[in-house]
Amino acid sequence: MKVFLAGGTGAIGKPLLATLLAAGHHVTGMTRSTANADALRARGAEAVLCDALDEAALRASVVAAAPDVVINQLTAIPRRLDPRKIERDFALTNKLRTEGTRNLIAAARAAGASKLISQSVAFVYEPTGRDELHSEEDPLYRSPPKAFKRTFEAIEQLERTTLDAHGTVLRYGYFYGPGTSLAKDGSLAEQARKRQLPIVGGGGGVWPLIHVDDAAKATLAALDGPPGVYNIVDDEPAPTREWIPAFCDAVGAPKPMHLPALLARPVAGGYGMLVMTKAEGATNAKAKHDLGWRPDYASWREGFRKGLG
Repeated sequence: MKVFLAGGTGAIGKPLLATLLAAGHHVTGMTRSTANADALRARGAEAVLCDALDEAALRASVVAAAPDVVINQLTAIPRRLDPRKIERDFALTNKLRTEGTRNLIAAARAAGASKLISQSVAFVYEPTGRDELHSEEDPLYRSPPKAFKRTFEAIEQLERTTLDAHGTVLRYGYFYGPGTSLAKDGSLAEQARKRQLPIVGGGGGVWPLIHVDDAAKATLAALDGPPGVYNIVDDEPAPTREWIPAFCDAVGAPKPMHLPALLARPVAGGYGMLVMTKAEGATNAKAKHDLGWRPDYASWREGFRKGLG
C-alpha cells in the first residue's frame, strides 16, 4: 500500500515508519523540519515538508502522494511535561488534534484515500471506582479535571471527526521504550534518578502501558482491520505503586519516595493527582480479536527489563 504518515518522526512515528517499510509499504512521511525530512529519506521513505495547520499546502501534499491510507500521528508534546501546566504544554497538540485532523481528513478525501487511522489515548475513560478494565464501549470523561479540559475536548473532537469519516481510532496506552519519556534516556528516567518520580498516596492510579514497537505493530495490523475504536495497550495495566519501582530499577534509579497526597497536590496539580492515584486501566481484548494483534511485550515487566533502549 501507499501510506501517508503525518507525524513520522515522533515517539510512535519512528518505529511505525520502520514497521511499515519492513512490511513492504511505500511511505510518504510528513514533517515540518528539513532535518527530519532528510532523516525520513535516509530511512527509505519519501518526505514532504508541510504544516498540518496549512490547509492548502497539506491538501496539495497528500494529493501528490496519492496514498491508499492516511495515518494521523500528529502531536507536538514537549519532552518534559509539567502536570500543573497541561493546558500550556498541550496547546499546539490540541490544535493539531482539532484543526490538523480536520485538514488531514479533507486532504485524504481529496486524494481518494480508502483508509484513515488516527492516534488517540486509552487513559481518558470516566473513572468508575471499580477494578474492571475499560473497554472501548465505556464512556470517556464526563467531567475532566479543569487543567485537562481543553486537551480532553481536543481528543474527543479528533475521535469524533475520525469516526465520522469512517476511520479507525487507536487509543494507545502510555508509550515506553526508545524515544519516549519512559526510556533509559527519557525525561521520567531523569526525574527518577533525582528521586522526583514518587509514589503518590496509595499509588492506586492504574496506567495502561504499551511499548512503542508494539504500538507500531498494532497500527500496521489496523491497515487491514475493520474501522472502529481500539485500545492499544499491553495485557497488564499497572498501578503506579507497582510500575514506578520497576521502572526506577530498570533505569538504575534509587527506590522512589512515597509522598502523601496532601503534599503532592501543589506539585502535581489536579491532573497529576488523578493519573497517579485514581486513573483506571483499559483492556486490549477487542484489538486482539478484531485486528489479530498481540503485543510482543505482553507485560511492561518484561518490557522494562528488555525494551527501554
